[in-house]
Amino acid sequence: MRAILIPVALCLGLSSAHAADEAARTQAKATVERQIEAFRRDDAATAYAQAAPAIQGMFTSPDNFIAMVRQGYAAVYRARSFSVDRVEDVGEDGLALGVKLQDAEGVDWMALYSLEKQPDGAWRISGCQLVKAPGSNA
Repeated sequence: MRAILIPVALCLGLSSAHAADEAARTQAKATVERQIEAFRRDDAATAYAQAAPAIQGMFTSPDNFIAMVRQGYAAVYRARSFSVDRVEDVGEDGLALGVKLQDAEGVDWMALYSLEKQPDGAWRISGCQLVKAPGSNA
């Protein structure tokens, strides 16, 4: 009987932690969506604001940041469509989001975003890896 109670107690403890995780996942997803939508509108300030401090430090201004994205991440910059297909924990204060994208020419891409939780509780993007989706026709 004791062996059954311990797993049940552990599951109950994890369910309350899961609720906090789900809120964090929702906030992180919203951060990525906000940035992609900002790129679509050429809203450099909003897109830059979603980046983690280390990324902001590398590009020093919204204009420098959006210029880099235009050049190296065109599929993200002008995504015809996008959807978050997975969210995974990375360490204690990190999340990774898998995003399916289609660029302006209809080519499919996969992006892996890394996000860090900031001291104020906000989630900010700390990196993005972009690759053509398997079987992409271009």
